[in-house]
Amino acid sequence: MSDAVQEVPLTGSLVAPRPLRIGERQVGATLVLALCAILVLIIGLPLWALLSKSVENTEGHFVGLANFVTYATTPTLVASLVNSLFVAATTTALVIPLAFAYAYALCRSRIPGKGLFYAAAMVPVFAPSLLSGLALIYVFGNQGLLKSWLMGASLYGPVGVIAAESLYCFPHAMLIMVTALALSDGRLREAAEALGTSRWRIFRTITLPAARYGVISASFVVFTLVITDFGIPKVIGGQFSVLATDAYRQVVGQQNFPMGAVVGIILLVPAVIAFFIDRAAQKRQSAMLSARAVPYSPKPERRRDTVLLILVSLVAFTIVAPYAIAVWGSFVRYWPYNLSLTLNNYDFSTVEPSGWEPYRNSLMLAGLTAIIGTTLIFCGAYLVEKLKAVPHLRAFAHFLAMLPMAVPGLVLGLGYVFFYNAIWNPLGFLYGTLAILVINTIAHFYTVGHITALTSLKQIDSEFEAVSASLKVPFWTTFRRVTAPICMPAILDIAVYVFVNAMTTVSAVIFLYGADTKLASIAIVHMDEAGAVASAAGMATVIMLTAIAVKLLHIALDRLVFGRLQRWRQR
Repeated sequence: MSDAVQEVPLTGSLVAPRPLRIGERQVGATLVLALCAILVLIIGLPLWALLSKSVENTEGHFVGLANFVTYATTPTLVASLVNSLFVAATTTALVIPLAFAYAYALCRSRIPGKGLFYAAAMVPVFAPSLLSGLALIYVFGNQGLLKSWLMGASLYGPVGVIAAESLYCFPHAMLIMVTALALSDGRLREAAEALGTSRWRIFRTITLPAARYGVISASFVVFTLVITDFGIPKVIGGQFSVLATDAYRQVVGQQNFPMGAVVGIILLVPAVIAFFIDRAAQKRQSAMLSARAVPYSPKPERRRDTVLLILVSLVAFTIVAPYAIAVWGSFVRYWPYNLSLTLNNYDFSTVEPSGWEPYRNSLMLAGLTAIIGTTLIFCGAYLVEKLKAVPHLRAFAHFLAMLPMAVPGLVLGLGYVFFYNAIWNPLGFLYGTLAILVINTIAHFYTVGHITALTSLKQIDSEFEAVSASLKVPFWTTFRRVTAPICMPAILDIAVYVFVNAMTTVSAVIFLYGADTKLASIAIVHMDEAGAVASAAGMATVIMLTAIAVKLLHIALDRLVFGRLQRWRQR
């Protein structure tokens, strides 16, 4: 009996995986090899170029650790490292308790309007990080509405950076907390209440331990986001230097590429440490839900619900109000002396030579990144998860796919500068073009999309591939007619995630744009530098509204997909 038609053994009610035929194995091996080559090109080699540049001098000669010694003996550069660690630690200490309380209110209470409060907390996700800084300038800046509330302190420094970073990072922490608190077995709490256990002890012995790994993950996410962010310190930091702005000054201002690479490596270290500690913590996490678990449904409790409603209302107002004021300020003629409304601030050609061109470039970047990136990410995840061939290459591809999660955008951008500007690199012609921006953005946000695709693919039993193989159906046909339609909701999620982040990204592309490929987020930085805060807020507002519109379209498409392609799930 030939290999193509032999019987497939059964394991329980599932068909066991079946080896690929020789022709399919060759095609599969070729595709996996191509995936590895692409990931090496867009992720591995730029990081290698960054490491290489850090041990060279300005003439390109090897100098070992001399650049790192120079950095360690330069007080201003060391101060930037201390400032970065201080801002990241302080922001984390402020955001995590608030995000936990906010998520607790959404998951463990009966407050009204949970959907509205969830949407309010998500507003910063759809805006460039710079907008949180611009929003605080309108409220607490030198001409701010509530400048007196700072009691003589200046917004342009650590106070402003910490406040703006807290606004920007809050939704990321809240999302993780909501996920951690949502997975709870209601039987534990019911048993504790039946035994007369106090609320504080229930919280301390049941709620908090169940969510501790979510708290750890959220802490490291916030810390990494803050220490690697470029937009907020650039807009509101003033003379307060951090690692991200130092790297920008070394590369763009002083053209000192080796020292810029050193700053990038130092910037990479805290992010990598946080990543591996987070991975180690997740490995120790045990399943909180068993097959017999009962979802926890909170009972109405007036005093608790009232307190939590007041809390989430204050937090939601604190998040939404600055953004709303920034949007309002973008329509004001001359803040705060002439508050009459005008559209002049949206005539970007008065402060930006290319006018609306950066916004069109951002739309093109986001669209191409969503189409090309989603295709590459999902197909790559399919090769890693479902293709039973060349296991070592698939493991290597998975490693490369996970690498960007531990690499800050600014560091990846620096790697692209050094790699694509190298004399020996035949791809140097891509520098400054839209193509390199698309490639960089795909690499920057690859990991989250890869994990999303893997999660969706793991839910599909291998029986589909095994039965297709026994019927001599090639795996690419199964992928096109079965796997992709089933995973369409996840594919849409990946596309929207990539699109929104491509619209709002700053740090990864700040070094890579050309005269004809300036992006809207970069234009905001330049408008702010020129003192055109209203126009900068206007451009940021346009980006935010575009991202929100895409998300609303995604919700509509998601319902359409589930209504048509996912009808088989319904009984």
